Amino acid sequence: MSITSSHTLEASQLEIGYTHKKQVISIAKNISFALGKGELIGLIGANGIGKSTLLKTLCGINNPINGTIKLNGKDVNTYSEQKLAKALSVVLTGNIPASNLTVTEIIALGRQPYTNWIGSLTKTDIAKIKEVIDLLKLEPIKDRKNYELSDGQLQKVLLGRALSQDTSIIILDEPTTHLDIYHKAYTLSLLKEVAHTTQKTILFSTHEIDLAIQLCDQMMLLTKEDFVVNQPCNLISNGSFSNLFPKDLIRFDAATGSFKVNKTK
Repeated sequence: MSITSSHTLEASQLEIGYTHKKQVISIAKNISFALGKGELIGLIGANGIGKSTLLKTLCGINNPINGTIKLNGKDVNTYSEQKLAKALSVVLTGNIPASNLTVTEIIALGRQPYTNWIGSLTKTDIAKIKEVIDLLKLEPIKDRKNYELSDGQLQKVLLGRALSQDTSIIILDEPTTHLDIYHKAYTLSLLKEVAHTTQKTILFSTHEIDLAIQLCDQMMLLTKEDFVVNQPCNLISNGSFSNLFPKDLIRFDAATGSFKVNKTK
């Protein structure tokens, strides 16, 4: 009997960390959430707090110390490698394709879980690749090589690769790194449009807190003491953003929904 769920990704009492010299090091615990279809969710927190570790744990790269993770209602541990690749796609920082590949070829890499043993693209694969190129408006650069792309264009193409994988959830680690403020806003706006248009769940980590507040459907806040997930407006009203950083230099201004530098004497 198949298991269905209204939530794409769920975590219950999750504890994350890593092993160092046979010793288990816990980074964060008591992480619980349930993410729905068509949502853009931003994960924020101070440097070194464990955002990347959490994302790697959710997508199966790292094992959790405790707790459970469910993907489309099923325990993530019950998925085979191929079935997991058809349900969840990942764009990690620094995971850049070979420089001699074209935009179309990079996007085609997302079809690997579906191609036969010799890797031939079917009519379905080709149609999905074209659909992604059209959705992201990549037609003008579809034949360009990787090394000919700007940082913003490459990030868009990497999203295209994840979209062509046709999974119910996409996880991205710092998708706006190295982009200027315009392209940061453009990338996050594009992620929101894609989430709402395709009804895929998109979870990403970011340091662009002000932009995330404006664009995300939900936000996850990870601190040393706590983990909170809610709509940005609720996080503002309950004061959650005020606990993200030490208050000696910056403070969160609830009236403007942004962080301000404290005035110096």
